[in-house]
Amino acid sequence: MKVAITGGIGSGKSFVCERLHKFGIAVYDCDEAAKRLIRTSNDIQERLSDLVGAKVFVGGKLQKAVLASFLLHDKASAQAVNDIVHPAVAADFEHSGYDFIESAILFDSGFINRVFIDKVICVTAPIEVRVQRIVYRDQITPAKAQEWINRQLPQSEMLKLSNYEIVNDGQRNLDSQIQAIIDDMAKLSK
Repeated sequence: MKVAITGGIGSGKSFVCERLHKFGIAVYDCDEAAKRLIRTSNDIQERLSDLVGAKVFVGGKLQKAVLASFLLHDKASAQAVNDIVHPAVAADFEHSGYDFIESAILFDSGFINRVFIDKVICVTAPIEVRVQRIVYRDQITPAKAQEWINRQLPQSEMLKLSNYEIVNDGQRNLDSQIQAIIDDMAKLSK
């Protein structure tokens, strides 16, 4: 069974994936794969340079601020970057041997149409918790954190498109939620 873990920025997807690892479940990380592929693929580097401009790579190193500025410019810019990076990430996942995949923009970018997925788990958290997490992690202002959140599909929409929800609000027990989902998926696969 192929399972995707999604949720908005700051929802705690990565933390949930760490917890899954404790259950013996390895999760393919789309963000890390994208970074690795951008760093190692000459084709992706050339195409991003053509799209964003030569300043996106200096000495072969990605300039994250330049790419972030381009991504936030408008939805068409973000989609153009996704159209370069996502096919490579999807192909990498398909050959990876992983059954679980973490993707923040599974629905937003149409990535779900690039890979075969049986079930989707949506990690949710209250908006104020998400903003706090992003501000702390990325050392940005609350306004900038909110801007990133607003660029993504609303959490309520992600949830409607998902099969399961894990509430990661810092108060509910994650392990019991994860175990309930694992148990349910085990029943379905029999």
